[in-house]
Amino acid sequence: MPTNNSINLAGLKIGHAADQQHHTGCTVFLCPPETVGSVDARGPAPGSRELTLLDVDKPIQTVQAVLLTGGSAFGLAAADGVMRYLGERDIGHWTPIRRIPIVPAAVVYDLFFSQGQRMPDAGMGYQACQNASETEFAQGNVGVGMGVTVGKWGGRDGFMKGGFGLACVEQEGLIVGAAAVVNAIGDVVNEDGSVLAGARRAGGGWLADEKPYRPFAARPPAALTNTTLVVVWTNATLTKVEANRLAQRTHDGLAIAIRPVHTTHDGDTAFALATGQVEANFDLVANTAVHVTTEAIRNAVRFARSVVDIPGLAS
Repeated sequence: MPTNNSINLAGLKIGHAADQQHHTGCTVFLCPPETVGSVDARGPAPGSRELTLLDVDKPIQTVQAVLLTGGSAFGLAAADGVMRYLGERDIGHWTPIRRIPIVPAAVVYDLFFSQGQRMPDAGMGYQACQNASETEFAQGNVGVGMGVTVGKWGGRDGFMKGGFGLACVEQEGLIVGAAAVVNAIGDVVNEDGSVLAGARRAGGGWLADEKPYRPFAARPPAALTNTTLVVVWTNATLTKVEANRLAQRTHDGLAIAIRPVHTTHDGDTAFALATGQVEANFDLVANTAVHVTTEAIRNAVRFARSVVDIPGLAS
């Protein structure tokens, strides 16, 4: 039977770095050689680097790392540190002069706690690489999940703490896992559709109980500050086209676990990484990816701890 009570990274390593005082950070996924990668970015407000290189019509097939970072567009500077770390180890795409690391990156807007006083930088990206491990399974307020929030459709007084979550399923030699950082304007919901974490009602309970369609202003207070980022990995052998389809299917998991999702004010992005160790049916991989994505999103808020006046489920 499939299980998700442990995490198998299928050869990847995860590393976090964070500024505890300013509640920001970044998380890196270091890939084993010949990892095939692609991406599917949805929503009008993504912040990213090197995503176009992952399009199926581009010739480069493999990636060396994926970075998820806070700091909005400023936080993309952390990718420079990942580049330096890999470059020092001669890891990257071959060119006649030197190897060039392929490091796609995506950001979340987490400036509410720090008021923009600190954003992840190259030093933090390098530190995340140094901290990377095959057994790093911390969740909640870690790395890129330090300063994220959910339920912002209901206004500032109803926010709850988001975070970083993981989930994994192993079945008959096939590994499919997911990591998610949840910084959504919407609510995170349980399997039955009830709210797990999200916009709170002033008198107690969930705002969605009285407003099930979750209306918000054309430009809410948290406009363009929301993004859920997911990295799905598998040990299956996939082509780049299949990896792209896997990234597309991953968004099904976002739609199941977050309501609403892919709004005008979200920059939701899903990466897919295949380390190519076993042969597997693509649809089995994709169906499993949807499941682990929903669980990673829910775990992100289950393990999130309160910060200042923003409550988290874990404390």
